[in-house]
Amino acid sequence: MDLDVVNMFVIAGGTLAIPILAFVASFLLWPSALIRIYYWYWRRTLGMQVRYAHHEDYQFCYSFRGRPGHKPSILMLHGFSAHKDMWLSVVKFLPKNLHLVCVDMPGHEGTTRSSLDDLSILGQVKRIHQFVECLKLNKKPFHLIGTSMGGHVAGVYAAYYPSDVCSLSLVCPAGLQYSTDNPFVQRLKELEESAAIQKIPLIPSTPEEMSEMLQLCSYVRFKVPQQILQGLVDVRIPHNSFYRKLFLEIVNEKSRYSLHENMDKIKVPTQIIWGKQDQVLDVSGADILAKSISNSQVEVLENCGHSVVMERPRKTAKLIVDFLASVHNTDNKKLN
Repeated sequence: MDLDVVNMFVIAGGTLAIPILAFVASFLLWPSALIRIYYWYWRRTLGMQVRYAHHEDYQFCYSFRGRPGHKPSILMLHGFSAHKDMWLSVVKFLPKNLHLVCVDMPGHEGTTRSSLDDLSILGQVKRIHQFVECLKLNKKPFHLIGTSMGGHVAGVYAAYYPSDVCSLSLVCPAGLQYSTDNPFVQRLKELEESAAIQKIPLIPSTPEEMSEMLQLCSYVRFKVPQQILQGLVDVRIPHNSFYRKLFLEIVNEKSRYSLHENMDKIKVPTQIIWGKQDQVLDVSGADILAKSISNSQVEVLENCGHSVVMERPRKTAKLIVDFLASVHNTDNKKLN
């Protein structure tokens, strides 16, 4: 073979080896950076743009797709210790003609974190209302979606600001009172009594604890590589003290500001989605809500745990679109 041709293959091979080695090094040494790149790429692929809004000296970080139109805009509130990108798996299956807004909850990701901030559910509701007014999202009533802690906030928001919301989707929301505690809640109470609250299962600090949390929140047993588990931990560890403070604040929430005490004030059409095998918040919560919210419908998903958005994104998207179509008499566009 001609020497120039050989040299060409050597150079080409070397050129290809550089990005491959860089990827391997990132995976092994900086898995958290790889996770951030992954979310950046996914947002870009789905057409979600990141922006910032300000209320006085407070900053909100959010992503959006589309523009307000004749159909209701959709505001999506994530759960405890998550971020706006947790909704991307659902966004993938939502029609592109909908105006979507996913915001980082107070103190999370790109939204301001302040030691002076009110971390109670009512405090978060007021912050989200500030965000809504910054974007003028309530110029026309919008559809509000929340999951877990975000569902707690969404439900109380609908009770406190009824003119802002035209319909509501609550995905296994927190904030309800049960007649009996499930094993997870019993464990939390034992940790609190033994002063071992530093070991909250929802605040992992090692790959092993992260794996345990994923098993707790999911019915589906995801096989996650050790490096990815480490990356997920590395992303969270700098924020764990805040998460711990937030968790204790919302666990000890004054009852009059909870979803349980305000659910009868929710008058808009409400969709309740719950994973039947939820180990964090018992599925019986769906019936508790349905009995108090007159205009509501319940969807219980088989073989699904607490992480409904992650485990069943296509089904979740379809349920939301079908609900909006039935409530607002809009065309039900075929999901891609």
